[in-house]
Amino acid sequence: MSETTNHTGAASRRDFLSVSATALLGGLSLPAARAAENGVFRVGVIGCGGRGEAAAMNAMNAGKDVRIVAMGDILLDRIQEKRSALKLKYPDQVQVPDDHCFTGFDAYKRVIEVSDVVIIANAAKFHSLHARTAIEAGRHVFVEKPHAIDPVGIQRLREACDLARQKNLSIVSGLQSRYHPGYQATMARVHDGAIGDIVAIQETWLRPPYVLYPRRPGMAEVEYQASNQYHFHWLSGDDVPQTLIHNLDRSSWALGNAAPVRCYGMGGRSTLHGEIYGSVFDHHAVVYDFSKGVRVYAYCRTIDNCYNENSSLILGTKGRCDLLQLRITGETNWEHPGSKSKMNAYDLEHVALFNGIRSGKPVNNGDYMIRSTEIGLIGQFSCYTGKQVTWEQFEKSAFYYPPLPENVRMDMEPPVKPGPDGTYPVFVPGVTKLL
Repeated sequence: MSETTNHTGAASRRDFLSVSATALLGGLSLPAARAAENGVFRVGVIGCGGRGEAAAMNAMNAGKDVRIVAMGDILLDRIQEKRSALKLKYPDQVQVPDDHCFTGFDAYKRVIEVSDVVIIANAAKFHSLHARTAIEAGRHVFVEKPHAIDPVGIQRLREACDLARQKNLSIVSGLQSRYHPGYQATMARVHDGAIGDIVAIQETWLRPPYVLYPRRPGMAEVEYQASNQYHFHWLSGDDVPQTLIHNLDRSSWALGNAAPVRCYGMGGRSTLHGEIYGSVFDHHAVVYDFSKGVRVYAYCRTIDNCYNENSSLILGTKGRCDLLQLRITGETNWEHPGSKSKMNAYDLEHVALFNGIRSGKPVNNGDYMIRSTEIGLIGQFSCYTGKQVTWEQFEKSAFYYPPLPENVRMDMEPPVKPGPDGTYPVFVPGVTKLL
């Protein structure tokens, strides 16, 4: 893939919106929505990397009536490894026979068929398609962030969330900050005026490279890229929507669930070289303009041997909120009395999911999962291109990173290829054209 290519994906907005449910489902049988059978929730996991394994544990922590019954991934040995690890910790709740271990890019269809609830934790490129397919099939859904990686994915995500409301199904987001009791209490203070009017927010997540999977002998190119998906833009969306999305979700929350008008960003690859780092950047900085002159300054970096920080700092006319430390200083000095270590929002989002199903009051996080994903994406696209990106521009775009997720195959021509030295090309700000 050339750095100068205009990657429009060749489909018009009307074309991709007209993709029928039948095409998305690929012939999948669609029984009606169902709750637990015999008092047990059958849960299927799509994506068996570290996040899929962790989300399965979070789900099982939400009740003894939760059973993991199916697992899907492109790699069989990864399924088997995670199945064994989960079985050791939850011997009564992990019930995944060999014939419920599904591999390949169409494994999601088989997982959905045998499940009541579906955990989607594979490459973000597929999240909106798989969520839409599961909801169409009458399943409740937990979907990890980011929930899409391009404008087409956002449109499909919006369709999935709307359909979940119509079918009385839950769709719960992996943006777990919203379920953190300490963040909830601290944010309530901010909204009540403890720091006055918000004038600016600084969001920072600086850390080493995330989850590196080396190439195994004999792997096809697409298989390798999918196994190391966090480091390929066409699969993960890169680090602003992949990681900094948590911080950006908190900023939007602080500002009353607002969306920015526009943003500009900068970023690139300065340090990380070699095939394992794929086609993503290693540093980003984005400035978002919100209404009333409020700016959000957002930074992320993935380089070893550097200063690390994860913080959300909300600056007001009367003080400052350090949200992750549950602390407010200024005219009002306040700190949350609870222990941060006991507030497991990852568990609590699954508690909400299953309690909603048990009570017949489904949870739909569509409003903020769509908005916060899009906030991350406009920042990423601005960093890639070096151009200002507006909210309106992104909303009107029919762009997607080719191919469409339903067209990804193991034997296809990969969207990005390594150069002679094994290093993959990256986008070039000022040259690359996307939206």
